[in-house]
Amino acid sequence: MLFDEERAGVVPGALPVKAAPRQVRVVLADDHHIVRAGIKALLTSIPGVAVIGEAADGLELAKMTAALRPNIVMTDISMPLMDGIAAIAQLKTAFPAIKFVVISMHDDPEQVQRAAANGACGFIGKDASPHEFENAIFSVITRGRYFGTEMTRRLYQSPDSSPTEDLTPRQLEVLKLITRGLAAKEIGFELGLSPKTVDVHRGRMMERLQLYDIASLTLYAIRKGLVTP
Repeated sequence: MLFDEERAGVVPGALPVKAAPRQVRVVLADDHHIVRAGIKALLTSIPGVAVIGEAADGLELAKMTAALRPNIVMTDISMPLMDGIAAIAQLKTAFPAIKFVVISMHDDPEQVQRAAANGACGFIGKDASPHEFENAIFSVITRGRYFGTEMTRRLYQSPDSSPTEDLTPRQLEVLKLITRGLAAKEIGFELGLSPKTVDVHRGRMMERLQLYDIASLTLYAIRKGLVTP
């Protein structure tokens, strides 16, 4: 059976069903070639699905999506130049008919919520089964979204970690100044650090939180109560 509604984690009748195109055209983005090749092999084994383009970073993804106009973009989050969610936010405005699905090993509430808030209509783990990938694709095409049962729970789950568990005291100081719009040189002057050290702290924060732009760091700080909007 090509589309299993119950296993796809959707409520029957909740969204209008559309006829799937004869061929679902997918652009795939992941900066790890081996991972991308594995996911491509899985996708191309699904009847009616064709991977028409592959990107290794967010900027390449943006250009490829504009040129190829796929039905679905499936992208990792952490990529060079521009992360996957930032690319989705940019592309969703320009191409509202394209469906964007995040594929990631990180399924914490912050990431799922951030993906949905920026225009992703689906979120699936890289370790998902071939059957789940198939369900995700055809659920997104026919019903407009795919967040499996666990992902849906995480979508509405409040993050349970505190900022002091996520970051060091110095990183928290740097984060608060980043949200004020200060540059590395200005932050360094405030804290008695070199701009290079500030950049190191910022990079480690981004890697630890899996957030790769200033807007996402600011949103994190607001959600954690570190700053007020």
